[in-house]
Amino acid sequence: MTSHLRPALVLFLLLTVLTGAFYPLVVTAIAQAVFPDQANGSLIIVEGRTLGSGLIAQPFGDPRYFWGRPSAAGYNASASSGSNLGTNNPALIEVVQARIDALHAADPDNTALIPVDLVTASGSGLDPHISVAAALYQVSRVARVRGLDEARVKDLVTQYTEERQFFILGQPRVNVLKLNLALDELY
Repeated sequence: MTSHLRPALVLFLLLTVLTGAFYPLVVTAIAQAVFPDQANGSLIIVEGRTLGSGLIAQPFGDPRYFWGRPSAAGYNASASSGSNLGTNNPALIEVVQARIDALHAADPDNTALIPVDLVTASGSGLDPHISVAAALYQVSRVARVRGLDEARVKDLVTQYTEERQFFILGQPRVNVLKLNLALDELY
């Protein structure tokens, strides 16, 4: 029995060092060398200050800013989840109606149809993007509150529109944090 124990322990220690230390260090080094931005969380740093990540939504409630997709997780990355409310659930209907009312209150002259991603939470609750339609819906409010020309704000939306991934996956989208940071540079 002891003749089997020694090789098993040696193999256990060797594999522990190999897979528990060596492999993670090599993968981390390669990631830092080849994809440093992504390996560090796609952080957006301005003047030495970390303002957020391009991968995780942040709450924007001020009418001067574009609003992102609502979050059932309260924009808390450690609590990432959807609301799990079905389409016939009265609680979901109330929440969506409250969001519609808030959008109408913030921009009462806007009679356009409200894009669904402005009133429903994403599956993770942390989606940093909105549809182009959702961004364009908000242009008049943001331009009015900031005293900017609507055409200039629309151009900014177009400039910050990200195309489909690999030309076929998903839909064109706008990263809300990046768009709002660009707005702050204008005004």
